Amino acid sequence: MPDARMADYLAMINDGLDAALSPAAFSGEDSAGLSEMLKAMRYSVADGGKRIRPVLTLEFCRLCGGDPRDALPFALAVEMVHTYSLIHDDLPCMDDDALRRGKPSSHIVFGEANALLAGDALLTFAFETALSAPVDPAIKAEAALLLAKAAGCAGMIAGQVMDLQNEGRRASLVDVRETDRRKTGAMIRAAAEIGCVAAGGSAAQRKAAVDYAQALGLAFQIVDDILDVTGDAATLGKPIGSDNDNQKSTYVSLLGLAQSQALADDLTRQAEDALSIFGSECAFLKALAARLAARTN
Repeated sequence: MPDARMADYLAMINDGLDAALSPAAFSGEDSAGLSEMLKAMRYSVADGGKRIRPVLTLEFCRLCGGDPRDALPFALAVEMVHTYSLIHDDLPCMDDDALRRGKPSSHIVFGEANALLAGDALLTFAFETALSAPVDPAIKAEAALLLAKAAGCAGMIAGQVMDLQNEGRRASLVDVRETDRRKTGAMIRAAAEIGCVAAGGSAAQRKAAVDYAQALGLAFQIVDDILDVTGDAATLGKPIGSDNDNQKSTYVSLLGLAQSQALADDLTRQAEDALSIFGSECAFLKALAARLAARTN
């Protein structure tokens, strides 16, 4: 993968998040409540893992002929929504995980109530960020709608509900795939398509982005399932074995390690093939898909 482009994207995203959540961005609105919330929000956003979703937004904007800087507010919004979902996912009423991204989960540091509120704050601030983007209002509206649908009751939330329902029972492969399509895949698909929207991409380009992201998202979740069995907490930055502890049906429990890896590899090839419309310009995204399939964290 072109390391320079990834480094540029990560710098844009990290600098953008830092600026958006700095006390200076809320000048004139100082309060003890705001100060505490910003601390909790920044804690979970900082050192934010791979930033795959916002990177997809920026890169698909570029592929469709746009300037990635125009898509940055949308990329930041995507990452804020993703981070909110992780905070809530770790809460005692959900997965009850004490470790996230190699450090104590938000509720361990700030308490369960403030962690819940920090997730809420990131979710709402995501839409404030997207809708404050200095671009055509029609583009902002469409991007925000895509993000809302992906994060909402028919998207990521539905996937989380299904994920909880899958605990303690042997779900079918169809159930697991549908869970992951919503819980993990919906936000990845939205991130890619929003990048196309920011650049005014064509219907064909948007379809290619969705097809790529859909295959990538499922492959990503399968590798996550594999690493929950074969990885270690220090490398992953989060607990391992939680799927087994929660008696949760996964690709690994249903198919075994070898078949799960083969399926992840096949989905990675599907993702790469979906990019043919972009010609040689798609090398970055092909390399990204391959790297995610072979990751150890």
